Amino acid sequence: MSAPEILGQRAGAAILERRDALAAALVALEFAAHPELEQRYGAIARAKSLQDAGYHLAYLAEAVGNDDPLLFADYVAWAKVMLARRGVLATDLAFHLECMRDALAEILPAELCSPARDMIDHALQRLPEMPEQLDSLLAPDQPHALLAQQYLQALLRGERHVASTLILDAARRGIPVKEIYLNVFQRAQREIGRLWQVNQISVAQEHYCTAATQLIMSQLYPYIFSGEKTAGAFVATCVAGDLHEIGIRMVADFFEMSGWDTFYLGASTPDASVVQTLIERKAVALGISATITYHLHGVQQLIETVRATPACADTVILVGGYPFNLSPGLWRSIGADGWSQDAAGAIELAATLAARRRGG
Repeated sequence: MSAPEILGQRAGAAILERRDALAAALVALEFAAHPELEQRYGAIARAKSLQDAGYHLAYLAEAVGNDDPLLFADYVAWAKVMLARRGVLATDLAFHLECMRDALAEILPAELCSPARDMIDHALQRLPEMPEQLDSLLAPDQPHALLAQQYLQALLRGERHVASTLILDAARRGIPVKEIYLNVFQRAQREIGRLWQVNQISVAQEHYCTAATQLIMSQLYPYIFSGEKTAGAFVATCVAGDLHEIGIRMVADFFEMSGWDTFYLGASTPDASVVQTLIERKAVALGISATITYHLHGVQQLIETVRATPACADTVILVGGYPFNLSPGLWRSIGADGWSQDAAGAIELAATLAARRRGG
């Protein structure tokens, strides 16, 4: 590992360790310079700014620790859209980032500030060109576009039974389950996330849509758990703290449909429980999902725990999720055996790496 990489890891760890103190210092600087912010955004302005600062610092820490400025810039772009749709000006976000830079200099040693300052400056330079609005992620020229739109609208109306009927009818008509997963569930979930980001639906609506999709996915299991299992055991999980489980659940189902005996552990699984399952099931491969960047340290910790367990020495470890798609070399820096942008690629990679481990 190079000296800059070691410095970045130290700086990222320091930011996480001092995150509360850094957030408090950031907000103090922010409101000392602009006391009118409380008048502009209301009585909860300080509390909300403190909460946002904690999130921003967590994302910064992961970007710094992995030496990837794109991870933080991408988060700032997401935050700009989200905050703009809730009445927060881009100039206020820029000032917030400037105060973050000053808070880091105030609390951390100068050596550890340098990589973090550079990433903040990179994001600030790109901030003016970042959009404040995002177009719909559902396009009429996409496969099964009408079904995806009908499905999404049924969920947004709170009509889970209608959404379920649409999907089950499509499966009976012969639309492959894999196509339903990719072209309906996946696209609808991404659009739901966008709708929350741009303040068009509430958190409650987002949670309802996600829970309904999980239930409807389970209604398709007669189409999934029917083939012979010859490829070995595959364990799929989200790291502790990560509650975004639909993506890894879809991956597990794709593995199941490809002849793997899958064990889906769900969201926020403790590391010790993952290791125990790997041992009990004699797992050939482990799939770990991270949907958001500030869970990357959790992925790395889980990988280190698995690697330190002799009984799991031959287990292939694959990672996936948005941060890895954004930064394709990220899987190496956290110690995984591989990464794939989609389930099909993950299945092929798992088989190839497992055969290599067996000397085949």
